[in-house]
Amino acid sequence: MTRSIKYPILITSILLVSLITSKSFGQPANTNPTKPIQGQTMQLTDEQWKERLTNEQFNILRKKGTERAFSGMYDEHFDAGTYTCAGCGTVLFQSDTKYNSGCGWPAFFNFIPGTINEHRDTSHGMNRTEVTCAKCGGHLGHVFEDGPRPTGLRYCINSASLNFVSDSTK
Repeated sequence: MTRSIKYPILITSILLVSLITSKSFGQPANTNPTKPIQGQTMQLTDEQWKERLTNEQFNILRKKGTERAFSGMYDEHFDAGTYTCAGCGTVLFQSDTKYNSGCGWPAFFNFIPGTINEHRDTSHGMNRTEVTCAKCGGHLGHVFEDGPRPTGLRYCINSASLNFVSDSTK
């Protein structure tokens, strides 16, 4: 074979292997869901989400549910580390922005820039601002304007929509 024929065959072979080994065709395989593929959004079917998430996580992240106040595992959790989206692994909050608001859900006064989207939410007869993961679109909770300085914001987040990565395990 000539040199000019070998390279297109090699490139085609590499592309085919990448396509076949990818869980979602057209996107690189993510073998570690706690490390999201940067710059891409996740679009899975409900069945695929149900395979990845617990029933509670699916109800909250995909169906915009909420957990009972004071029932979540991260409400009174103050270890040093990062909080990630339970759906896709995107790092959303640093522990140094978490505080005890007394609302019954984990509260943060700031988030990692570019990781959260805000949407108007008028459900249940209320006027609130919903926050969702910018990568997977998962419902996280709501943001209110009654938080501490420096932002004055309270990101009230469902524990079930989060995972925690301790600084001691990094």
